[in-house]
Amino acid sequence: MRIIRCKDYDDMSRKTANIISAQVILKPNAKLGLATGTTPIGAYEQLIKWYEKGDVDFSEVSTYNLDEYYGLSGDHPQSYRYFMDHTFFDHINIDKGHTHVPDGSNPNIDEACAAYDELMAKAGQMDLQLLGIGRNGHVGFNEPGESFSKGTHCVELAESTIVANSRLFDSIDDVPRKAYSMGVQNIMSAKTILVAASGEDKAQAVYDMIYGPVSPHCTASILQLHGDCFVVADEDALSLC
Repeated sequence: MRIIRCKDYDDMSRKTANIISAQVILKPNAKLGLATGTTPIGAYEQLIKWYEKGDVDFSEVSTYNLDEYYGLSGDHPQSYRYFMDHTFFDHINIDKGHTHVPDGSNPNIDEACAAYDELMAKAGQMDLQLLGIGRNGHVGFNEPGESFSKGTHCVELAESTIVANSRLFDSIDDVPRKAYSMGVQNIMSAKTILVAASGEDKAQAVYDMIYGPVSPHCTASILQLHGDCFVVADEDALSLC
C-alpha cells in the first residue's frame, strides 16, 4: 500500500481527484469503479470543476458503482443511482448509458447479482477502483464476517452501518437493511485501487486496514494483498498510523 497523507478533507479530496483525473487523461476510455457516501463528494466536486475548465473529458469513460440499497429504485432520493446522478454524472459529459449501478429495485436477488456480475465480466478489468472505508472496516457493503465474498451479493447490513448511514435519512427506521454489493473478489480484480478516508471516526479502521492481520473481520485488510493500492487519507483518519 502507498499512503498519501493529507492535511484535511479538502486536501484529501483534491489528491483523490488528481489520481482519478490522471487515469482518465492517460486512458480516455477508462473503466472506473466508483463509490458513494460522504467521503468522495469533495473529489467529485473537484472533478466537476476540472471538467468545466476543460481539463478532463469523461465522454468515453464507463463507470461501475460498488453498491445499491436493496428495495430502492434509481429515482428514489436515497438510492445510490440518484446520488451519483445528482452529485456527479449530471455535471459532466459522461454518457449515462455508460454508467452502471446494481439494480436495487429487482427483488430477485440471484437475478440481480448475476446480471451485475455479467455486466462487469463483459466490461473486463476496472482500470481504477475508488473505495471508501466504513467504521467497521467494510468496503462497498462487504461487512465483516467469516470469509471474503466473491461476486455481487445481497448483504444484511451491520447495525453500525445502518446507524452511520441514518444521517442521510429522515429516520433510522427508513434506512434499508439490505444492499447489493460488489464482492471482494470483484474489487480486488481492479488494476489500481484508491481508498479515500477522512475523519477520526475512521482511524481504527484505517489502522486495521494497513497494519492489522488480513482477515474478513476487517474486510479492507485484504487490500494489503493488492499490488497497486493507494490510501489517500487526512491527518485525522491516519491519527493511529
